[in-house]
Amino acid sequence: MKVSDFTFDLPEDLIAQAPLPERSASRLLVMSRDNAALQDRGFSELDTLLDPGDLLVFNNTRVIPARLYAHKETGGRAELLVERVLDSTSALAQIGINRKPAPDSVLIEAETGCRMRVEGRQGEFWRLRLASGNTDWLALLDQAGHMPLPPYIQRQDLPEDRER
Repeated sequence: MKVSDFTFDLPEDLIAQAPLPERSASRLLVMSRDNAALQDRGFSELDTLLDPGDLLVFNNTRVIPARLYAHKETGGRAELLVERVLDSTSALAQIGINRKPAPDSVLIEAETGCRMRVEGRQGEFWRLRLASGNTDWLALLDQAGHMPLPPYIQRQDLPEDRER
């Protein structure tokens, strides 16, 4: 199997930009086991599509508001996507910035003024440490974080995105 097997054209007007108010109204694409025929169905019909012995796998993980907007001490803008909180003061993040930050440079979160020191690279991520006296990472993300919407969603995150 190749990644290219999953490449297909999807017209932009078919990409939902917000979830439906009623989750049960979501659409469901069903492929026949017998002949691979496709059918447009509704999620509310799921129980009629299952056979005894079918396995359902539920994913109850939650996306955290891991996108932060910041700026360098010199004023340049930065966008952070926290990939992993290591402990209360350390995290690994992707940093979208014009020029890669130097080790020991400081980023300042836009909403709270929270200061983060760039410790350097760790693999493909940057290691960041909150300055002393600041809140911890999870509290900062809860207070100032934005939901990281996929690139095909062409809107800013909304408060209701934290639940949906």
